[in-house]
Amino acid sequence: MTIAAMIATGDPSITDDLLRLAAAADVEIELVHEAEHARQNWHWPSLILVGGDLAGEIAARTPDRRPGVALVAAAGDTADPYRRAVEIGAQDVARLPGDETWLIDALAAAAEPAEGWGTLISVLGATGGAGASVLSAALGLTAARDGLRTLLIDGDPLGGGIDLVLGLEEQQGARWPHFATRQGRLSAANLYEALPRLGDLSVLSWHRGGPTEVTGDATGALLDAAVRGFDLVIADVPRHQGEIGRRALRAADVTLLLAPAEVRATMAADDLLSTLRDDVRDLRLVARGPSSNGVTPDLMAQALDLPLAGAFDRDRKLAAALETGDLAGSLRRSSTGDFCSRLLASLDFGRPLEQAA
Repeated sequence: MTIAAMIATGDPSITDDLLRLAAAADVEIELVHEAEHARQNWHWPSLILVGGDLAGEIAARTPDRRPGVALVAAAGDTADPYRRAVEIGAQDVARLPGDETWLIDALAAAAEPAEGWGTLISVLGATGGAGASVLSAALGLTAARDGLRTLLIDGDPLGGGIDLVLGLEEQQGARWPHFATRQGRLSAANLYEALPRLGDLSVLSWHRGGPTEVTGDATGALLDAAVRGFDLVIADVPRHQGEIGRRALRAADVTLLLAPAEVRATMAADDLLSTLRDDVRDLRLVARGPSSNGVTPDLMAQALDLPLAGAFDRDRKLAAALETGDLAGSLRRSSTGDFCSRLLASLDFGRPLEQAA
């Protein structure tokens, strides 16, 4: 584990508290008890936490101004922490024990590389049985096969579990209930290590035995960790979104609305659009054939006033593959797999999807 933070304090109570918080954030730290040692190591850590007891001595050594410095005041410390923070060039002040959550978040953030965020795609069906879960899983499998570190999120607590689609229901690993009441920042590395996976595809699904209520804070923390830790995040969102679905839609770079090429499905999609447009940034239609009564993907896109991300025909072989947990093997010979490859080939991280033929 890379050392990302330095704690500089000679106060045993501050030391004990910050070591406990660093353990909670799963971060390895460098602990120094003298101002001179702090000065010598001043430039390399992402985060420096300076105890109020050493602030004066460190300030006397006129440390260079740099980001990522915070002053930590112990409980009962009556000295002016903001004056001391200015003297050492700290951007933040944390008081113990009230700011422990902030300190855990700051420590966890310091341990993660400052790289670009991954892309989040939300997928939902215009009607029940449209195949949104299968499409979500197929996109995830295709992306992972192409070398992208991918996370598939099951947003439907009543959907039976998307891990069943992939044959991962018996694999050990965290499910949604593990994160249901999470508060504060979640480590992307910890999230990756906790989840069951199939190759480069990690999966967040549900336990059997009834739904678990997941708080909005927990959902936000998990989505934030997901886009920090994965190249591609795919959220399977139910039509009745709930907290997870709404947050995934708002956070998504692209939302794919899957609808069978039928009149009734097109009307259902139009009804659903009225509830979606305020929550999504880039909404695209995916049409699933075969067409009925002359309803083509282009006509659907025109009627719904949506850009067409692409179309594919339903492959009955996939239904059998779902029962045996062999979706990955069947995709290579299916129209769904071909569509997923085309769609992902058009994906440019950080920018919206181009139209997939």
